[in-house]
Amino acid sequence: MAVYAIGDVQGCHDELQRLIELIRFDPSQDQIWFTGDLVNRGPKSLETLRTIRSLGHSARSVLGNHDLHLLAVAEGVAKPKRQDTLNDILMAVDREDLLAWLRTLPLIHHDFGFYLIHAGLPPQWTIDEALKRAGEVETTLRGNHYRSFLQQMYGNTPDLWQDQLEGFERLRFITNCLTRLRFCTPSGRICLSEKGAPEKTPGLIPWFSHPERKSRNTSVIFGHWSTLGFHQAHNATCLDTGCLWGGTLTAMRLDGTSTCFSVHSGAGPYQNPEQA
Repeated sequence: MAVYAIGDVQGCHDELQRLIELIRFDPSQDQIWFTGDLVNRGPKSLETLRTIRSLGHSARSVLGNHDLHLLAVAEGVAKPKRQDTLNDILMAVDREDLLAWLRTLPLIHHDFGFYLIHAGLPPQWTIDEALKRAGEVETTLRGNHYRSFLQQMYGNTPDLWQDQLEGFERLRFITNCLTRLRFCTPSGRICLSEKGAPEKTPGLIPWFSHPERKSRNTSVIFGHWSTLGFHQAHNATCLDTGCLWGGTLTAMRLDGTSTCFSVHSGAGPYQNPEQA
C-alpha cells in the first residue's frame, strides 16, 4: 500500500490525471490525500470532483476555501466572483450528489502520524483542540443549519482565538484558520489579508513557524499557499506548488519515503496568485 498527498488541484484535471499515472496509483490498495481546493479558477472543476469522488475510500480530502465558496454559491448565499469557474458544476446533472458529497468532507484528516489541513492552525491550539474545533464546523456543515453558516462564513473577524467565542463568530474563526490562514502577528492574531511569500511580509510570521505554536510537535501537511510553494519547516509541509498559475501539481509519498513527484501545468497562469 502506498499513501500520497497531493496539493491544491483547483480544477486542473488534466494535470491530476497525469500525476496519478506518474505515481502509478492503484485505487484497489493505495490512498491519495488531497489538501483541499479541489475546484475553482482552473478549467475542469466538474471533472475533478467526479474523478476524486469516484475513487471512493481510496481518496481522502479536506475542504478548502474554494470548496466552501462553491457550496455558498450553490446555496445562493454568495455571489460568484469574476474569476470563478464553477458553472459546469452548478449546471451538472449530478450537481446535488457532488455538493452533498462535498459537505461530508472534513476540515482535518489524520492517519499514519500526519495531519492534513488546507491552510493553517492558530498558535493557541494543540492538535487535539484543532480536531475538536474542526468537528464543530463539520457538524454544522452536515446539519440543518448549514445554509445559515455559509451565509455568515465570510469575513476576517474575529482575529484572535478565545475559548468564549460563540455562534457564527466562533465557527467563522475556525473556518478561517483551517481554510484561509497563512500569517499570524507576533501576538498570535491571525492575518488573512496577506497572500505573498514570507520574505515580502515583514512583521508577520508564517503560522507554522510561530514561536508559540502549540501544535509544533505535530506533522502537518497543507496547501493554500502557492507563493510559498513546496516548503518543509517546523514539522509542516506545504504542497501547493501553483499548478493553477503555470507551476506544477505535486504529490508526496507519506508511507516512509517522502519522495515527491510533480507534473508541469499544461496551461495558465490564469491569474496572479497573490490576488487569488
